[in-house]
Amino acid sequence: MKPIPFIDELVVTPEVIDDLNHVNNVTYLQWVQDIGEKHWKAKAPEDIRKKYGWVVLNHYIEYKYPAFEGETLTLKTWIENYGGVKSERRTEIYRQKDQKIVAKAKTLWCFIDLEKQKPQRIQPKITEPFFES
Repeated sequence: MKPIPFIDELVVTPEVIDDLNHVNNVTYLQWVQDIGEKHWKAKAPEDIRKKYGWVVLNHYIEYKYPAFEGETLTLKTWIENYGGVKSERRTEIYRQKDQKIVAKAKTLWCFIDLEKQKPQRIQPKITEPFFES
């Protein structure tokens, strides 16, 4: 099965700029988490979202180029693989004006039952909306 990417864009705002006049590293982490959540909310049916959710186990971010105030960035995310209770999500952040990847990330998520707050095995009904057959 082939992952269906989810794409969003944003314009870099002044409050995310650090003392070096580019996007603060912590901001990329927030964007990676935000785009993953947006993808989940856009594709997973509401009844599933009410019962299940995700918690981050770890993030790996590679910074390639700085991004600056006013630039438009494209965020692209997809589920790379999954098994048991874990799912690996990839994210790439591109600068629109030159299509350079400014950052890319791998995030390992754990699927949980929201009421029990315990890991839950990922069933096909969970992943179907995120993949092409």
